Amino acid sequence: MSAPVFLAEASGSSEGGAGGGLSGFPVGSLYVLDGAEGRHAGVVQRRAVGEDIDVVDGEGLRLRCTIEAVAGPGVSLRVREVVQEPAPDVVVTLVQALAKGDRDEMAIEAATEVGADAVVPWQAERSIVVWRGDRAAKSRARWLATVRAATKQARRARLPRVDLAIDTRGLVDRTRQVVEAGGAVIVLHEEALVPLAEVPLPSPGDPAAASSHAPEVLVVVGPEGGISEREVEALTEAGARTARLGPHVLRTSTAGPVAIAMLVQRLGRWDGADEGR
Repeated sequence: MSAPVFLAEASGSSEGGAGGGLSGFPVGSLYVLDGAEGRHAGVVQRRAVGEDIDVVDGEGLRLRCTIEAVAGPGVSLRVREVVQEPAPDVVVTLVQALAKGDRDEMAIEAATEVGADAVVPWQAERSIVVWRGDRAAKSRARWLATVRAATKQARRARLPRVDLAIDTRGLVDRTRQVVEAGGAVIVLHEEALVPLAEVPLPSPGDPAAASSHAPEVLVVVGPEGGISEREVEALTEAGARTARLGPHVLRTSTAGPVAIAMLVQRLGRWDGADEGR
């Protein structure tokens, strides 16, 4: 069974640690998991001495550790192994239309678990839910919490980015930018003729480069009422391609995760060669 994952907070002390985040904790050093994550491990989950857990920084660095002591919300961990997982050579981003009944949150939760690198809230024309003012801040905070929890559930070392909400005009602009940079934008549409499995994907970038420099694939999912013809036209004029998932019409909460799973499989992330990618 894989070790549970905890996200490093802006704290933690060590014997032999040199600071600078998790990079300051070499093999053999002592890391103290405290704060909210330490309380969750020591008090809520009642983790015990001798158990293995991983601590990640959300940017690809993973400490594989063994618990040496538990003192309430402070869990002392001995570092057994330090793993730096590479940045994705193709960034896969889910553009999820805002949807009622928490269906958008269900979508980003599952998409994070299967491998999305980023999620973008989209205020589509037919979105019933509207993010404005205080509601926008609270709703994005829920998305952040959802992605964080899903990252831990999936034992990931990289925390997907949650962008600010955009409207259709903003999505059209971003589509142009992604395509001009060598990426691809795929609009899921039930009337599309080309299946997602046959849509050309961008060539991988340099695995050693920062993920922001890697080509990006945007997967656009509409709300319950679907993407309007005007939106499809504007996005395709900006360089997007339409694609269908299969013979069935999926809910907005399901389409994105299924598409992300298909894409990460095509990119080789599930072949066992790139653990943690």
